[in-house]
Amino acid sequence: MNFIVGETILVDKPYGWTSFDVVNKIRWNLKRKLGVKKLKVGHAGTLDPLATGLLVICIGKHTKLIESFTGAEKTYTGTFLVGKTTPSFDLETEYNQEFSTEHITTELLEFTRKSFIGEQLQTPPVFSAKQIDGKRAYDFARAGKEVEMKQVKVQIDSFEMDTTRFPEIDFKIKCSKGTYIRSIANDFGKKLNSGATLIALRRIDSGNFSITDAKSVDQWIQFINETTD
Repeated sequence: MNFIVGETILVDKPYGWTSFDVVNKIRWNLKRKLGVKKLKVGHAGTLDPLATGLLVICIGKHTKLIESFTGAEKTYTGTFLVGKTTPSFDLETEYNQEFSTEHITTELLEFTRKSFIGEQLQTPPVFSAKQIDGKRAYDFARAGKEVEMKQVKVQIDSFEMDTTRFPEIDFKIKCSKGTYIRSIANDFGKKLNSGATLIALRRIDSGNFSITDAKSVDQWIQFINETTD
């Protein structure tokens, strides 16, 4: 691989890492190996720290492709927990409310699942990287300040779910860029007249890229150190 000229690599982002952590780790090792002071490295589509899975990393001249890669459809797997909510819609924050689940039937779950298919308006989580007045929304949220999140159009092409472990629901969702799975979890709970939290998330596809072709951060570092480029 010719990293100086440009490459696109697929990384399986570990739990607890930010997307920028991965970029910085890859960049630092490449600069050291190649003996350069500067090297463009970026990612095509942020993953939350609590999510794992496919992160498309562009290096050198391939950073010009980031915008086209970011616009591609994404596929995620994960788990909702029905009956509890958090302010962040995931496990970044503590549970703050509990709801009844006794009224939830298989028919209601299926009706609710189908209601998410297609184009719809979605409100991003306040604990997100969305820009508001030049700041990230999560900066306001963590400071305890209220902010109004504008709705955006998203497209959900498919939504599969397995309810055999209810109140935990395992899912697979294919959706447009900019879709927040955390918001789907929160809205799913509301439509059930209950609540729900995203407790696990993994990105398995991004456009034509698949997690099956990705390497871990450690595997990429080993590859970089062994390469002759």
